[in-house]
Amino acid sequence: MTVKAKYQPVLDLGEALNIKDGDVKEENGVLKVKGTAKTNYEKNLLWDKIKEIGGENPSDIMANIKVADESVYHRHTVKSGETLSKIAKQYYDNPSKYQAIFKANSDILKNPDLIHPGQELIIPNL
Repeated sequence: MTVKAKYQPVLDLGEALNIKDGDVKEENGVLKVKGTAKTNYEKNLLWDKIKEIGGENPSDIMANIKVADESVYHRHTVKSGETLSKIAKQYYDNPSKYQAIFKANSDILKNPDLIHPGQELIIPNL
């Protein structure tokens, strides 16, 4: 199995996330990947996938992933049935962090229990 084939799920994820300026090269058994993710959250998703495949410190891949917008952790479009605590669990693995999301979006949210599908919420860096 080539290194590129081994890390194909990472490349597929990069494509699904629409990573900009992506480039992939294989040199001397090392896969070199670079590109720009929209947010830190997307960068973390890529790193999590790399570690899932190659372990905590993989030696057969080098990734240089930049972030286009470091002012926020992510931008989330509300889907039907979501709550701020469910969204906080998704991004921070802690539902009680919903207050940080509410505070970051106080310009559009007046009540943490009232969010609507289609709203774009800022998920702040914590």
